[in-house]
Amino acid sequence: MIGAVEVGLIYGVMALGVYLTFRVLNFPDLTVDGSFTTGAATAAVAIIAGWNPVLATLAGFVTGFLAGTVTGLLHTKGKIDGLLAGILTMIALWSINLRIMDGANVPLLRRDTAFTPLRDAGILGTWGGVAVLALAVVLLGLVVVWFLTTDLGLSIRATGDNGPMISSFGVSTDFTKTLTLALSNGFVGMCGALIAQYQGFADISMGIGLILVGLASVILGQAILGQRRLLLAVFAVIVGAVLYRLIIFAALRVGLDPNDMKAITALLVVIALLVPRWKAVGGRVGRRSTATSVAATSAKEA
Repeated sequence: MIGAVEVGLIYGVMALGVYLTFRVLNFPDLTVDGSFTTGAATAAVAIIAGWNPVLATLAGFVTGFLAGTVTGLLHTKGKIDGLLAGILTMIALWSINLRIMDGANVPLLRRDTAFTPLRDAGILGTWGGVAVLALAVVLLGLVVVWFLTTDLGLSIRATGDNGPMISSFGVSTDFTKTLTLALSNGFVGMCGALIAQYQGFADISMGIGLILVGLASVILGQAILGQRRLLLAVFAVIVGAVLYRLIIFAALRVGLDPNDMKAITALLVVIALLVPRWKAVGGRVGRRSTATSVAATSAKEA
C-alpha cells in the first residue's frame, strides 16, 4: 500500500500537467502518451551518461516541454485540430524515443537516481518516504497555484474560458495555448523521468494509455473534493492520482488480472463523469416533484 501511495504521489506531477490542458485550457492533448516516455528516456540515458539525477530529471522536463511546444505550434500556427495535433506529435515521439534510448528499454540497475538518498537512508517504502514525496508534490502544486494567479496565468485561464474575448483585449491566445501545452508536457516529461528512476528502467511502452490515467486522476479528485476554488482544484488532482493508484492496488489485491487495468481505468473515468450528471438529473427531478406536490396541495386548499 505504501508503494502505491508513493507511486500515486509521483504520478501527481503528471496529473498536474493534464489538469493544465484538460481543465484550465480545455484542450484534449494526447501528446501526454509520448512525452511521458520522452522524459523517461531522456533521464535514463542522461543518468547512464553520468549526469546528476536532478539534472537528468530537469532534462526530462525540457524534452517534454519541447514536445508540448510542437503540439502547440501545430495547432496554433499550422491550424491543425488540437486532437489531431496531439496525435501527430505522439506518433512522432514513438520513433524519437526509440532513437533516444537506442532500443526499446534502458535499465538503471545499480545507477544512482533521485531516489537513491531515500533508499540509502531506509526511508523509501515507508511513511517517511511518503511524507517526503508528498511535501515535494505539494510544493509543486503551490507553484502551479501561484503561476495561475499571475497575470500570465490569468490570461491562460481566460483563454480556456473564452478565447475570443481575451484575444479582444490584446492577449495572444496562440502564445498562451502553446505555453500551456509546453508546461503541461514538461510536467508529464518530468513525471516520466521520476517514474523511470523509481522503477529502475525506461521502456518504450510505459506511456501507452497514460492520458486516461491522467484524466482519471483529475476527474476522480475533483469529483470528491470539488473545483470551485483554484487551490482546492489543484490539490484535488494530486489526491485523485493517489486514489487512482490505491484503487488499482486494491483491484490487484482482490485477484483481478493486471491486463484488465486499462478497462478498470476507463470504467472509473466513465463513472466519475456520469455521477455529477446523475446528481444534477436527480436534483431536477426532486425539484419538479416538490413543485408538483406544492401545486397539488395549493389546488386542494383552493
